[in-house]
Amino acid sequence: MVKLVLVLGDQLSMDIHALRKADKAHDIVVMAEVAAEAEYVPHHPMKIAFLFTAMRKFAAELREKGWTVAYTKLDDPANAGSIPGELLRRAEEYSAKAVLATEPGEFRLINALRDTPLDVSILPDDRFLCSHQEFEAWAEGRKALRMEYFYREMRRKTGLLMEGDKPEGGKWNFDHDNRKPAKQDLFRKGPPKVQGDAVLAEVLDLIDARFGGNFGRLRPFPYQTDRAGALRALDHFITHALPEFGAYQDAMLQDDPHLYHAVISLYLNAGLLSVLEICKKAEAAYRAGHAPLNSVEGFIRQIIGWREFMRGIYFLEGPDYPRRNALNHQRKLPALYWGAETRMNCMAQAIGQTRDLGYAHHIQRLMVTGNFALLAGVNPAQVHEWYLAVYVDAYEWVEAPNVIGMSQFADGGVVGSKPYVSSGAYIDRMSDYCKSCHYKVKDKTGESACPFNLLYWHFLIRHRERFEGNPRMAQMYRTFDKMDDARREAVLADAEAFLQRMSKDALV
Repeated sequence: MVKLVLVLGDQLSMDIHALRKADKAHDIVVMAEVAAEAEYVPHHPMKIAFLFTAMRKFAAELREKGWTVAYTKLDDPANAGSIPGELLRRAEEYSAKAVLATEPGEFRLINALRDTPLDVSILPDDRFLCSHQEFEAWAEGRKALRMEYFYREMRRKTGLLMEGDKPEGGKWNFDHDNRKPAKQDLFRKGPPKVQGDAVLAEVLDLIDARFGGNFGRLRPFPYQTDRAGALRALDHFITHALPEFGAYQDAMLQDDPHLYHAVISLYLNAGLLSVLEICKKAEAAYRAGHAPLNSVEGFIRQIIGWREFMRGIYFLEGPDYPRRNALNHQRKLPALYWGAETRMNCMAQAIGQTRDLGYAHHIQRLMVTGNFALLAGVNPAQVHEWYLAVYVDAYEWVEAPNVIGMSQFADGGVVGSKPYVSSGAYIDRMSDYCKSCHYKVKDKTGESACPFNLLYWHFLIRHRERFEGNPRMAQMYRTFDKMDDARREAVLADAEAFLQRMSKDALV
């Protein structure tokens, strides 16, 4: 009996579970560019272009390997508009009643497949190191789920950076060495350049015509679109950037969007690279003396620690997770997130970079755009949808726990033990943003005061009942209480005035 083999746009791996279980001689691979996946949030045009181009090239590789591929382009008149619709159309075309699918990374699509009136077998996505069952077993009975302890289990499981049963260098985590601000460097190499081709050119024209009104630029297009290009990007990072990655991974410079970052998460999340091949190349660089331990450990931790932990949290917590709002934040997402003018240079830089590249590194996302939204009390569901829309590497399984949990504390502490909030001092220390800002990072009150300084105290005071008993936050409240009455009143009044202007979409 003929079966359909579904391959989604973020499952571009030749050893994906559904392909391994299929019969190349008889089964039909189904791939489709559909409006339902391209439009459920207003995705950055570069993300759609990257996925559609990579999908078309992956389909061509499958055909070269002997697979029969039923591929639907977005502008195909017969396009059913959704993944279930395409499965039904192809089932009728090929007289198939059964479907092999690798588990999607979003409950939305998992439920859509389950509701499809076909015999759909959803297979585990075993590209990840930790299965749902393993994560559930690790989490069971724990009072708090902390990435650091989960990460140690992943190190033991993989053997990466291990000396027997001990961590390389005697420590699990070298984050203390990874907090240096960066300086301008004319010789710093960014990701490798992209060579255009006919497939990419056709897709760019399609995306420009269909999604040209979405937030984000499309050209020049900076990303690789096949496995060979993704491997080149990985090797380029290992050679040119990994040695300095650790020390400067939290740094921000307004004229250097990449610094020493790998910019390979979009390839990993789409399936063009695998977890262990990335981590083993990084480990080999350390063993060969090419990169120091703090850089390699910090890089590997992001992949086998944080990335796997985020997926575990998403599936453990269930489909309602992206809608949680533990702090009851209800302000609308400010227009500046969609490119409206702002006087805050850090926000302008992070959002402008996001517009131009569909990319910002983890500190720009967490401590600039995420920090501001949390301090300002923006509805976390709107923050979640923005991150899901604007970044080329964003999929709900990884994005929602990072935003709802880590960035916005909307899960009430499932991911983190305290909210990630800071005044302008942190941004000033880790970037060059503040020196060319309209506001003064040293000013604590008044019209020239950095909004992060004002909103920091406003956030702490409006949530005092929840957080003042937190051992990691008690000192903050003691500092506020030591201020004289006039200054406390001025800080809160100035913060409230700022929020009022922001809520009216005035220039802030």
